[in-house]
Amino acid sequence: MSSTTGTTTEKADATHAATTTDAASTTEKVRAASLTEPAESATSPEAGTSTAPTPGASSPPDARRAPFLTTRVRRTALRTVRRLPHLLLKGATKSAAIVALLLLWEIAPRAGLVDRTFLPPFSEVADAWWGLAADGQLADNARASLARSFGGFGIAVAVAVPLGLLIGWYRPVADLLGPLLEVFRNTAALALLPVFVLLLGIGETSKISIVVYACAWPILLNTISAVRHVDPTLLKLAKSMDLSAPRLFQKVILPASVPVMFTGIRLAGAVSILVLVAAEMIGAKAGLGYLINASQYNFAIPQMYAGIITISAIGVVFNQFLVTVERRLSSWRVPAGG
Repeated sequence: MSSTTGTTTEKADATHAATTTDAASTTEKVRAASLTEPAESATSPEAGTSTAPTPGASSPPDARRAPFLTTRVRRTALRTVRRLPHLLLKGATKSAAIVALLLLWEIAPRAGLVDRTFLPPFSEVADAWWGLAADGQLADNARASLARSFGGFGIAVAVAVPLGLLIGWYRPVADLLGPLLEVFRNTAALALLPVFVLLLGIGETSKISIVVYACAWPILLNTISAVRHVDPTLLKLAKSMDLSAPRLFQKVILPASVPVMFTGIRLAGAVSILVLVAAEMIGAKAGLGYLINASQYNFAIPQMYAGIITISAIGVVFNQFLVTVERRLSSWRVPAGG
């Protein structure tokens, strides 16, 4: 009896061991199959070209930036829509005076308030302007004037800005050149126009030279004033940081001088056009000044006013360009309201 029981127990133990071994081998097979299936599915041609991204792998830069760009564009559009009424009101306020002037210009000659022979209605001047633009006269004369004006203005900026910085920063140079500057700064450019014509002739050289002379003074004087009136607190802070003289000039003097310096540059931009027109009226064969003077002699009054309007438009556009450059260079300044 005892031998039979022992035999039965040994068989049960052997069966249990065999069952455990089969279960372990089955588990190992399933685990191996689970590890090999992703690799086979990724390399199998039947799996297709698209595969699921591996967790932790970096997504493409465009995919990451797309939501950010969409949100940014949406915010910009929403901000523009919210500011649209304010912008329209601001534009209407700024243009109200000009519209009123043009209406008065149109109504006064037609109502007999002024002689329309000498001041034709604005509509007639606009027709004359369009006629000059259509036959190319306006473009040719404007091109000649802009070449002279911008050429002289550029030379004046290139000469007057470094000289103004030098005079404003170094006292010995200011003491040496100060009396000479005081003599010439009080001499009008147009008063010297006959001298320029006698010395340089009636060609392009005399016209560009008179523009350089007229533009140099606003730039030079404002640059000197800007350097001399830099905030003393900024200078003390910079010197406390042991900045060298070149670094002090580069990091403190130049940025602080930009606003006042650009005031002189903007004044010179207006002067360059005004003085040039006067110079072209004396001796020139092309230019807006020549167009105005010739129209006056030929009694083509609408064409004369068309040339004057063109000069005004060029001056406004050039001034706005200089204002944009000034804002870009002085973007470090804190607004007065903030």
